[in-house]
Amino acid sequence: MAFEGLADRLQNTIQKIRGKGKVNEADVKEMMREVRLALLEADVNFKVVKDFVKKVSERSVGQEVLKSLTPGQQVIKIVNEELTELMGGEQSKIAVSNRPPTVIMMVGLQGAGKTTTSGKLANLLRKKYNRKPLLAAADIYRPAAIKQLETLGKQLSMPVFSLGDQVSPVEIARQAIAKAKEDHNDYVLIDTAGRLHVDEALMDELKDIKELTKPDEIFLVVDAMTGQDAVNVAQSFNEQLGLTGVVLTKLDGDTRGGAALSIRAVTQTPIKFVGMGEKMDAIEPFHPERMASRILGMGDVLTLIEKAQANVDEEKAKELEQKMRTASFTLDDFLEQLGQVRNLGPLDELLKMMPGANKIKGLNNLQIDEKQIAHVEAIIQSMTTSEKAQPETINSSRKRRIAKGSGRTVPEVNRLLKQFEEMKKMMKQMAGMQQKGKKKGGFKLPFKPF
Repeated sequence: MAFEGLADRLQNTIQKIRGKGKVNEADVKEMMREVRLALLEADVNFKVVKDFVKKVSERSVGQEVLKSLTPGQQVIKIVNEELTELMGGEQSKIAVSNRPPTVIMMVGLQGAGKTTTSGKLANLLRKKYNRKPLLAAADIYRPAAIKQLETLGKQLSMPVFSLGDQVSPVEIARQAIAKAKEDHNDYVLIDTAGRLHVDEALMDELKDIKELTKPDEIFLVVDAMTGQDAVNVAQSFNEQLGLTGVVLTKLDGDTRGGAALSIRAVTQTPIKFVGMGEKMDAIEPFHPERMASRILGMGDVLTLIEKAQANVDEEKAKELEQKMRTASFTLDDFLEQLGQVRNLGPLDELLKMMPGANKIKGLNNLQIDEKQIAHVEAIIQSMTTSEKAQPETINSSRKRRIAKGSGRTVPEVNRLLKQFEEMKKMMKQMAGMQQKGKKKGGFKLPFKPF
């Protein structure tokens, strides 16, 4: 994920100050030197770094730290607050027009991922916000841009408005809005043309579309991998079009993350969404406070919970909790759990959202082999219904049959059965503790199953 280098540097720096009973000016100065270097290395704009360090330094040698019971913790709190502020303070929500459809103009340079992001955003609007979007293909210059949007539309079962590449983009946008009104679509996402660099012809055309459509949002799509260039592009587009938001793509890649920290400060334009991968659901609203928390190694439990809520059946979760309490959890239930966890996204990304994950050695280099989960699923699927319900009945000949049926080995089958048995024992113990707690009025299950 982005910010890895920055996160490591900042976490090591704040670790040194975390437990200090007293914090003096020299401590703060030393910490700020490290913070400055970390931010510059992450490709954060020089002026942004200077202002950030100044603000944190001033607050860290002030009364709120010196009089605090835990000065080290207080400094970390200040860094967290200022980092959040740097990225926009609070989440900037997407506009909703009083007179539908809400019009969103998607702009940006060629290659930033504008067309794909338009599809992802339309998908998010439908799934998360229960909206009915229409995609409009107004990029008539890039070969196959219209075809790409239509393919995405088919893939998502999403309507796409197109008049081919012989009609002006302004006319396409005008007719798309008329079509949306007719079909009661409440959002129109206009996928506009890009160039390899900012030029006058491109800007004139975008200004014409803006003039005609009076969009509620103008989103600039920028590739986070381009670092400082992304900030310059954002500044240029903002000066000429008046952006309302930025969508950062490829924030999951090997990027130093400086763009995300600089764009908001330099342009005063909020980052509204971030692209976190290739899949069509790999886009999420940008929460400055959660991103700051992740950078400082404090986890991002809220996003984890939201992912779980979006992908988990509430009724099944209650049923499963009951089975865990009564220790009647079967291999079938386990199989279902695996499926639900896989729906949440790549496991290494989920782990990094856990508080304290930064302290797990080697987590950044951890390669979780999703194939292992597929192997476990294959083994369980090769069992009969009664074997899944009563794994203790699986003898040697049955193990050989299961191994053969799943294309795995007998030791792998043994390992899975042993782990499952240990898991059930743990559930039994926890259920027992839960009952004791009820009598004493204290203990609750330390987790709620997905």
